[in-house]
Amino acid sequence: MAQFEILAGGLATTVQDTGRRGYQAQGIPVSGATDLFAHQLANLLVNNPVTAATLEFMLLGPKIKFNCHTFIAVTGGASNPCLNGKDLSRGKAYAVHCGDILSFSPMAAGRFGYLALAAGGILTAPLLQSRSTTVKISLGGYHGRKLAQGDLIPHNECFQMPSLAFRQTNLTAISQNKTVNVRFMQGPQWQLFSTEAQAAFTTKLFNISPQADRMGYRLAGDNLPVPNKNMLSEGTVLGNIQITRAGEPIVLLTDRQTAGGYPVIGTIIAADLSMFTQLTSEQKIHFKQVTLATATQALENQRASLKKLAVEFKELRYQQPLGPARKAAPKITKLIIQNQ
Repeated sequence: MAQFEILAGGLATTVQDTGRRGYQAQGIPVSGATDLFAHQLANLLVNNPVTAATLEFMLLGPKIKFNCHTFIAVTGGASNPCLNGKDLSRGKAYAVHCGDILSFSPMAAGRFGYLALAAGGILTAPLLQSRSTTVKISLGGYHGRKLAQGDLIPHNECFQMPSLAFRQTNLTAISQNKTVNVRFMQGPQWQLFSTEAQAAFTTKLFNISPQADRMGYRLAGDNLPVPNKNMLSEGTVLGNIQITRAGEPIVLLTDRQTAGGYPVIGTIIAADLSMFTQLTSEQKIHFKQVTLATATQALENQRASLKKLAVEFKELRYQQPLGPARKAAPKITKLIIQNQ
């Protein structure tokens, strides 16, 4: 098994996949990629299953030295990736070679970036059927923590990538609108909130406060009237919008606690979560209520875009230029890549 070296850890760089599902009842967070769509897209670009583990970083990516041949793709926020000082595009597959160095600049837009490697992704040992990292309880990933200088991250060497020139997409846009509509469905405690609170939630504008991490985003804006009725703790759901006793909304994300006792006024629909997690504190958020049918159709449309991309890549796998077919031919690999 090959390894790449972390020369600088960046900010909050961790190993993540699609999450550690099925263990919330035992008090174990789901975790996984914060922007699941960007994570899946990165894997598709390098011919991986969408469940393969990637590196997730926040605001500033790591600096990496590769020790073998492989292929990479970067998605998510505008992280300004560079390979040996040459700018790379997000949403495109690239070949890397022994000694190559990948670096990033602070993000110009968005919050989370993703790096995928071909031939199965990051290959740290799975724990409870997932390689995702939950830093707060030192679980999974690479020793349960953020990556740091000197870490050696395992992956597979790869010399073959079908039709490398066609492995690119424009599905990487990050919203930079000053005001963004975020769709939600009524939460289980919606009826406990007064008509005044419901109206304020759907008409007032919010923005993400500095208290924002993988566990959740606390929103700043006018405080909402809160219900007087106490409630028992209940299981949490990704995208739940809890309202604290002070009337502040908190949107629960991937590292959320497994149970909570704050009333939930709404839940952000799955199709909008990736967009929401990439918003900055300067952008205003307008919550727009939708039906279950609308939420379901939006998610189906998003999944269809990934399926369509996967089909396109598969259909183009025999187009020129083809990737070399033998691991014993690294020189041929290099010549083909140089002539693309």
